[in-house]
Amino acid sequence: MAAHQNDTNPTGISDFLLNCFVRSPRWQLWLSLPLSLLFLLAMGANAILLITIRLEASLHEPMYYLLSLLSLLDIVLCLTVIPKVLAIFWFDLRPISFSACFLQMYIMNSFLAMESCTFMVMAFDRYIAICHPLRYPSIITDQFVLKAVIFIVARNIFMCGPIPILSARLHYCRRNVIENCICANMSVSRLSCDDVTLNRLYQFAIGWTLLGSDLILIFLSYFLILRAVLKLRAEGAVAKALSTCGSHFILILFFSTILLVFVLTHVAKRKVSPDVPVLLNVLHHVIPAALNPIVYGVRTQEIKQGIQKLLKKRW
Repeated sequence: MAAHQNDTNPTGISDFLLNCFVRSPRWQLWLSLPLSLLFLLAMGANAILLITIRLEASLHEPMYYLLSLLSLLDIVLCLTVIPKVLAIFWFDLRPISFSACFLQMYIMNSFLAMESCTFMVMAFDRYIAICHPLRYPSIITDQFVLKAVIFIVARNIFMCGPIPILSARLHYCRRNVIENCICANMSVSRLSCDDVTLNRLYQFAIGWTLLGSDLILIFLSYFLILRAVLKLRAEGAVAKALSTCGSHFILILFFSTILLVFVLTHVAKRKVSPDVPVLLNVLHHVIPAALNPIVYGVRTQEIKQGIQKLLKKRW
């Protein structure tokens, strides 16, 4: 990829420079410590969750397999973004090759969409568990989880593939400084000398098609769950039913709230510092990843007991 760019670019550009927080350079110093702590927390908590689910036989159920998938996606997203951001903060390692930049762009877009789709499947799992409990064992099976994982991976690999391809085919002939900490699609594309209308349209369409449809189905599932729960007459049944999906709903709020704030700051970019969307974009790749396993570990008794058993065996 770099050789190709050297042949076509009159300036001989062979890589990009990631320029974090152009207008607020002091942010790098203040953010480096909490960001590194969040990264370590995300890696450690997700690793413990995966090991616990793998070793504890009582957790070998569809819901926990989906949670394992979510942890794997979180780990990959963190490793794709945060180490490079910390390298920029600590060592000023701003250069990134063309191929590495477009690979990062692809992983961020596809795995973020996979995470959204996983939340949607988990919402369906909770809907069946609460609204059709007698049919749950026959519907939510290991085979269902396998088909769901294939769908999640295939849908987002193919639908997000054109995003880096469209950016890579552009002619980068002048600037190579990306005013971002990561290789976000439009941050990179706007550096080219070509028309990027197709890139903008595809990014917009894929965002609303994938993330939008997932969120609609998620909230539809919870609307149906809430409607079914309110019809329950038995004492304590409402609290018990809501507790079974409370952890998942909290994770959805983490995921969608940061995403919503990020979108709103882009819409109102004239009223906020350009560095704010950059900060939110970075945080969106680490905060949900750090909090997801903690929320499930604290609120789910089976996982809590599994971690305690694991620690007792090791110590």
